Amino acid sequence: MHNPNLKFMLEHPAHFFGLGFGSGLAKKAPGTFGTLLGFPLFWMISGYTQSTQLIIIFVLFLVGIYFCDKTGKALGVADHGGIVWDEIVAMMLILTVTPPHWLAWLAAFLLFRLFDIWKPFPIKQFDAKLKNGFGVMFDDLLAAIYAIISLKVLLWITSQA
Repeated sequence: MHNPNLKFMLEHPAHFFGLGFGSGLAKKAPGTFGTLLGFPLFWMISGYTQSTQLIIIFVLFLVGIYFCDKTGKALGVADHGGIVWDEIVAMMLILTVTPPHWLAWLAAFLLFRLFDIWKPFPIKQFDAKLKNGFGVMFDDLLAAIYAIISLKVLLWITSQA
C-alpha cells in the first residue's frame, strides 16, 4: 500500500475521480472533504428534475464502482481513506431529497458523516465482506439511506412543533 499523491492521482482518470478531484488527498478527514465536494456537484445538476438527478447519480454510482476498484487496487487497499468518490455520490443522493435550506443541508451532511463513520448494522457487515469497487460504493449508499430516513424523521418532527 502507498499513500496517494498528486502524481498518483494524475496517472489515470479513475484515480482522479476516485480521489475526488484531489479532495481525497487531504491529510486529515479526506472523507469529509469528499462529502463536501458533493454539494457543488449536486448544485450543477440541481436544475434538472428529481428523476433526471437520480439517473445522473445512478450513472455516477455505476462508474464509481470502476473508479474505486481501479484506484483501490493500485493503492493496495480496496477502501483506502483517500478514495472519496463514494462519499461524493452518496451526498449527492441525499441532497436530491433534502429541502434547499442551509440548515437541512447541514443536518444532511452531519447525518451522512455519522452513519458513514459509525457504520451501524448492516453497513459494517457489508463493508467487511465486500472488498471491491462495488463494496466501496455500496456501504456509502447504505449510509446515505440511513441519513435520508433520519433526515425525513427529523424534518417531520420539526414540522410538528
